[in-house]
Amino acid sequence: MKIILLGAPGAGKGSVAKQLNELYGAVQISTGDILRSAVQEGTALGKKAKEYMERGDLVPDSIIMEIMEVRLQKPDCKNGFILDGFPRTITQAQELKVIIDRLHIHLDFVINLEVPVDVILERLESRRTCSNPSCQEIYNIKRNPPAEGGTCKKCGHSVIQRADETKEAICNRLETYNSKTAPLIDFYQNEGLLKNVLSLQLPETIAAIKKELNS
Repeated sequence: MKIILLGAPGAGKGSVAKQLNELYGAVQISTGDILRSAVQEGTALGKKAKEYMERGDLVPDSIIMEIMEVRLQKPDCKNGFILDGFPRTITQAQELKVIIDRLHIHLDFVINLEVPVDVILERLESRRTCSNPSCQEIYNIKRNPPAEGGTCKKCGHSVIQRADETKEAICNRLETYNSKTAPLIDFYQNEGLLKNVLSLQLPETIAAIKKELNS
C-alpha cells in the first residue's frame, strides 16, 4: 500500500493513517515527523531545517522535498507508506511526482477524506490534548472524555484546548486549506489517482479504503 491522504483539518487523517498502519504495516509519514526525525538524527538536511525551525520560520519546500526523498528510501517504506496530509500545495505535489518517478515508486491512489464543515467544527472544538509534551494523548469531551477533573487517563496531566482549535482558529485553518490545499483534489483527479471517501465513522471509512485497495 502506497497512498496519500488528503482532507481538511479534522477530517480524520491521523486516525485513518494509524488504523491502516495497524492493518497493513504501511508506515505513516507526515511533514512534521520527517522534519523532527531529520533534526534528531543531526543530518546535514536536518541541521538546515533546524535553523529555520528555531527562528520560527517555515522550512523551505526545497529542504522538505529533499528530506522526503530520503525518507521514502528507508527500509520500512518497502512495506508501504501513507503520506499523511502531504503534499500541501500544488508545487509540492508536482515535486513529489518527480521524486516518486525517480525512485520508481508506484502510487496506488490518493484518498480524499470528505467531511461536512459542521462535523469538522464539532470534532475540533470538542478535541482536548494532554498538556504533557511526551504524551499528547487526544480526547473528545463528548465521545472520549478525559478523566474526572480534566486530566489525562494515561499520565495524569491536565488536558487543554489547543489555541488552533477554537472556532475562530478552525475557520481560519479551513480558509487556508481551501485556498492552498484543496486544489490538490483537482490535481490528483487529473492524474487519475483520486478516490473520494466519506469520513464520518472510522470503521466505514476504513472499509471503503479497503474496498478501493481490493479493486
